[in-house]
Amino acid sequence: MSRLLVAVDAAADPERVFAVLTDWPRHHEWMLLTRAWAVSGFGHRAGDRLAAFTGVGPVGFLDTMEITAWDPPHEVAVRHTGRVIRGTGRFRVLPRAAGASTIVWEEDLDVPFGAAGRLGWLLLKPLNHAFFRRSLRRLAAVAST
Repeated sequence: MSRLLVAVDAAADPERVFAVLTDWPRHHEWMLLTRAWAVSGFGHRAGDRLAAFTGVGPVGFLDTMEITAWDPPHEVAVRHTGRVIRGTGRFRVLPRAAGASTIVWEEDLDVPFGAAGRLGWLLLKPLNHAFFRRSLRRLAAVAST
């Protein structure tokens, strides 16, 4: 398992952040290079399924997920079930003073391609961390408008 954890503060309250975070068709507004949608259900309860495509044009990968925890406005967790991305992910929205919040994004992933994949992950971890941080900053900005 490879772990990645990123946290960003937002001026918006947890209810607003969680609403934007879980508006799957709006994912492209804040998550870099990614479109997301509900595959089963509306994507607003445990057991519902989601899909997200990350890439440019047709070049990229499909990430399929099942929601494993749904606790608005505090947490949504998923189990990644795709060919490339496997493991778990979780967003938490923590309240802060004056109606603000902290957004935490955690991923525990099974890296594909054996030893080569693990080495690649180590080399790309700083880039992935920057990608996640930039996406969360965009989420904070969208939720604050």
